Amino acid sequence: MTIEFREVTKQYPDGTVAVNKLSLTVEDGTITVFVGPSGCGKTTSLRMINRMVEPTSGQVLLDGKDVSEGDPALLRRGIGYVIQHAGLFPHRTVLDNVATVPLLSGWDKGKARKRAAELLETVGLPVELGKRYPAQLSGGQQQRVGVARALAADSPVLLMDEPFSAVDPIVREELQDELLRLQSQLGKTIVFVTHDIDEAVRLGDKIAVLRVGGVLAQYGTPSDVLRHPVDDFVASFVGKDRGYRGLSFLAADGVEVKDVELIELGSSVSTSDSWRLAVNSEKQPRGWLPPGSTVEGPLTSPQLVAGGSLWVQGTPIRGALDAALSSPASLGVVVDDEHRVVGVVVARQVLEVIEATPQAS
Repeated sequence: MTIEFREVTKQYPDGTVAVNKLSLTVEDGTITVFVGPSGCGKTTSLRMINRMVEPTSGQVLLDGKDVSEGDPALLRRGIGYVIQHAGLFPHRTVLDNVATVPLLSGWDKGKARKRAAELLETVGLPVELGKRYPAQLSGGQQQRVGVARALAADSPVLLMDEPFSAVDPIVREELQDELLRLQSQLGKTIVFVTHDIDEAVRLGDKIAVLRVGGVLAQYGTPSDVLRHPVDDFVASFVGKDRGYRGLSFLAADGVEVKDVELIELGSSVSTSDSWRLAVNSEKQPRGWLPPGSTVEGPLTSPQLVAGGSLWVQGTPIRGALDAALSSPASLGVVVDDEHRVVGVVVARQVLEVIEATPQAS
């Protein structure tokens, strides 16, 4: 389902213009991210789609139909909506929170709860959590419940207003991964609001950069916005390290994966003058053993130095460089889709590949 803004303006009675003649089209089955500084009208623009905010002028259309022509309550019931802090009902169980929209749509309680249980599994939560109350969940779990509740509308449109900004960075990355996984399966039309350009680049098929006053500064693919900002405002907002972010769109062809000595947790290990990578029984990385380390008895996790980030082979070159630079051994760990060790990369060689790639300029 496409979403179209046609010269949409929102001006409040005191004269404040939150959104100024916004025109853009969100394509069917894509993620479009609204990004910009505070006060640029990101959330206002999002909320005009489900009429939580009414535009002063202009039109918002869903598949060519003006949203102002129908019943606002019926419109909202058919659009998934996820907000910061999840916005769950504290007095209802997780299962009943997710079942809210099906119940409002006239489903019987048994059918609605069955659907809710299915959706918990869809967002990666065990069904047993359905019996708990929101306060008994972690922040990340609550956000997953919020996504499940939004999916319960079974709408082709999903609106997400800074849904992951209140959780720690590790959980945030997991939630971003989960959203991308769900999108690959469900193909929703998603409008996502964030103030974080890295999150926008990671999630968006398209990025709409808004400036203060609700004016659209640039609308394009993440690669276009990073490499070809239209003016100084966009260049400043995406940051002076936009060249590094741009590596997210470069293939890693030519990066050499080298062998590395692996040692398994629980095994007996002799002293060595080189870094060695410890793995579990499934060959997944668990940390580094520094040169000269003396290990008495079986190798255990406390004896290891935490590794850097992991680069999944076949993904863009930014991950390879980050893994190499963040590793205590200066060796970036390369893994497959199951997080099993494939080998290592070194920063110097990755940089040589980047320098030799015309698109990196």
